[in-house]
Amino acid sequence: MSGQPMTPATTEAEKLRTIVLVVNALYAASLLLGFTSLVGVVLAYMKRGDAAGTIWESHLTYAIRTFWLALLMGIVGVLLIVVVIGVPILIFVGVWYVVRIVRAFLAWNDGKAIDDPKRFF
Repeated sequence: MSGQPMTPATTEAEKLRTIVLVVNALYAASLLLGFTSLVGVVLAYMKRGDAAGTIWESHLTYAIRTFWLALLMGIVGVLLIVVVIGVPILIFVGVWYVVRIVRAFLAWNDGKAIDDPKRFF
């Protein structure tokens, strides 16, 4: 060996990219397990500050908004099941959630920021 200190194999940007993948995977897993999106949103909140000024900040903001909007719409849907309109609302929320997860995965795969992470769709 040359005696030079070894540098970390992964850069901070690569670590953030991996965190974003984990958050998206936790959201996708919540379609089957339910609770993993809660872990994902906590992780997104914890790492959003580290991602400030990078493309990954938009991904984490998008994930956080996805969680809260899905939770809010899901609560409204459950409350409105009594008057039958809740079922279509819950179906809409499910489809909307899947679309947002797919959008996030596609942007992640391309290494691009989420365009306007605060938009509804």
